Amino acid sequence: MQIWAASVVADALSDLPGVEVFTYDGRGPWPGDPADVVVWVPPLQGVPDIPGLMSRMVKLRLVQTVTAGVEPYKPYVPDGALLCNARGAHDAGTAEWAVGALIAILRDFPDFGAAQARGEWTYHHTGALADSTVLIVGYGSIGAAVERRLAPFEVEIVRVASTPRDGIHGPDDLPDLLPKADAVILLVPATSATAGLADAGFLARMKDGAVLVNAARGSVVDTDALVAELASGRLRAALDVTTPEPLPPDHPLWKVPGLLLTPHVAGSTPASVRRQRNLVRSQIVRFLSGERMRNVITGSY
Repeated sequence: MQIWAASVVADALSDLPGVEVFTYDGRGPWPGDPADVVVWVPPLQGVPDIPGLMSRMVKLRLVQTVTAGVEPYKPYVPDGALLCNARGAHDAGTAEWAVGALIAILRDFPDFGAAQARGEWTYHHTGALADSTVLIVGYGSIGAAVERRLAPFEVEIVRVASTPRDGIHGPDDLPDLLPKADAVILLVPATSATAGLADAGFLARMKDGAVLVNAARGSVVDTDALVAELASGRLRAALDVTTPEPLPPDHPLWKVPGLLLTPHVAGSTPASVRRQRNLVRSQIVRFLSGERMRNVITGSY
């Protein structure tokens, strides 16, 4: 059985019986004939022409991503094949980034860093997490990991998920919840329902001085509307994801005030790599033995 796998996990699969593993990170020529691929583990950054490549994978039975998001692949998975994500592998890294970025913005670390580079002592009071309300939009495994890390900071956590349940609000409650939040952390998947979720109306409902943290996908935020709010000084934000990626050098996000911007690195940590490898290997072992797969994507997920 032939497997194409990202280099980050390929060697973790090479000793499995009955498999032939080819490393493919989306650069250069294909390592073999796509028509022979039964299992594909795409790289973190994706590959060119995903529809064209997947249309050639006529034996494909499993796409196992190393990411929580599967939107580049989901429309092209053939009938009879499974699509599984890496739910859980990036929880720690993404949660650390979200909490760290929020603290950095509240405590003015970017401004203090810029002052340090200029050799200026710019003493002033800052904000703090303590006694604030943090709204987590997209309360899944990463949201729960964020909450665990926020617990020692004496904050009130408000949770929103696509399906309301005990202790967790649904999307319809957002208009009433946004004005009460000091920080809003976006962790939703990229779907048709979440595209442009944080639009001009959403941002306008946020209280003056609130912080928007986007660790989801760039498509979830209306960039023009956010730029306008940041330029006015009414809101602040931390973004690990943007539309487009990478940002062109002349994009207004580079210079807008009140923004901490990182290049999609929230899950790029040694812990994430270890957990990707462990998860993918366990999934392939399950597939080979005919066991029920985990993290299977169905519906809009």
